Amino acid sequence: EAGSQRRVWGLVVTAGVSGTLVALYAVVTPFVTPALRRVCLPFVPATSTQIQNVLKMLENRSGSLVDIGSGDGRIVIAAAKRGFKAVGYELNPWLVWYSRYRAWRDGVHQNTKFYISDLWKVSFSRYTNVVVFGVPQMMPELEKKLEEELECNARIIACRFPFPCWVPDHTTGEGIDTVWAYDMKHSRGCETKILEITPETE
Repeated sequence: EAGSQRRVWGLVVTAGVSGTLVALYAVVTPFVTPALRRVCLPFVPATSTQIQNVLKMLENRSGSLVDIGSGDGRIVIAAAKRGFKAVGYELNPWLVWYSRYRAWRDGVHQNTKFYISDLWKVSFSRYTNVVVFGVPQMMPELEKKLEEELECNARIIACRFPFPCWVPDHTTGEGIDTVWAYDMKHSRGCETKILEITPETE
């Protein structure tokens, strides 16, 4: 009987451990999978200072806004509260669902959208304000992608790491809270036509 009980307990422990491992796999996989992509973009929540710095760079701006790698939706929700129609793209489905819940909880779900998508498979051409929390490895390629897709009236706001070639038009914050703003009309070299009206002389 003792041997039989040990076998039963062994089966129970084995089943418990197996179930725990399966559960951990289900929870951890969405967080690990992005690291297996060509560029690792880990989830690091934006600090309150970073959010305020981003909002500062959005002053006197309007139009649509997209957060590339939106994480738990903090930037998108903060922008929506300022009147922007804000969209977030995030590869991690758990974070996307949590972002949607937060937007609903904060009463801005009608002005926000969150998509589960790889940023390299998305066109950002319809956005006039772009926010990105990137890593150094992705910035050169993302710089080229945005330069090809965005219109001249677009502004790109980079957090934590600047773009390698563009010269920022505005900078605020210090250390990890530093935010750089790039206006495409300057970064791409778009010419702004100014009409000068001069009075006719007799």
